[in-house]
Amino acid sequence: MVSTVIKNWDNKTWLSSNEYIKSFNKFLIRHIKVNSNSKILDIGCGRGKILGNLSSNLKLKNKPLGIDIIAHKDRDKRIKFKKISASSFFLKKNYKFDLILIKQTIHLFSLKQIKKLLDLSKKNLNQNGKIFIFALDTNKNKLPTFDLMKKKLTKSLKRDKKILKFISEIYSIKKKRRFTYNVKISKKDYLRMIKERYISTLLTLSEEEISKGIKEINSKYSNFLRFTDKLICIVL
Repeated sequence: MVSTVIKNWDNKTWLSSNEYIKSFNKFLIRHIKVNSNSKILDIGCGRGKILGNLSSNLKLKNKPLGIDIIAHKDRDKRIKFKKISASSFFLKKNYKFDLILIKQTIHLFSLKQIKKLLDLSKKNLNQNGKIFIFALDTNKNKLPTFDLMKKKLTKSLKRDKKILKFISEIYSIKKKRRFTYNVKISKKDYLRMIKERYISTLLTLSEEEISKGIKEINSKYSNFLRFTDKLICIVL
């Protein structure tokens, strides 16, 4: 697992916008039967805005649970939060869930860790419970990039493709769903996101490389960026 932690993926990005969260949760509700009695877990929940919105929509009687290795001070108050790693959480207590969400964090684990995590997750599902795993679309990714970022992202997506194939084969998954969201964001905001390393491919870049990339983005794109954020979804 990467040693540097992503802190800003859901900090004032389109991923934390009300429109994105509502669209994402609409996708979830359309593909799984959940109600006010459902028990929900988000592994790598960040600030928990997705879970918080889902809790309000479903009027959940049990606060949804979010786990992460960072305890953000501005996390959503509608969720129950635990600062703990996923494997430690499952080994500590025997919880049962109707939905376990793993959104854009599976690539942070090795294949061995992924198998362990998913096996533990499956053991902690209720009878009709499901695990939803989301990753960037490996074939049709449209994120605005600078040259070095694109090289890093291409390499990362190749590994993501390997991970998705690995999961599909060991758990006999034949059908993949896709979630798409049309992003419109100011170049100023996107440059801030790059500076704050909102995506894992930027974590290992030096300040000089980030600064050079910002200049490249600034000259390459207009004042507003429009693109489609595409995710692949595997359901176990």
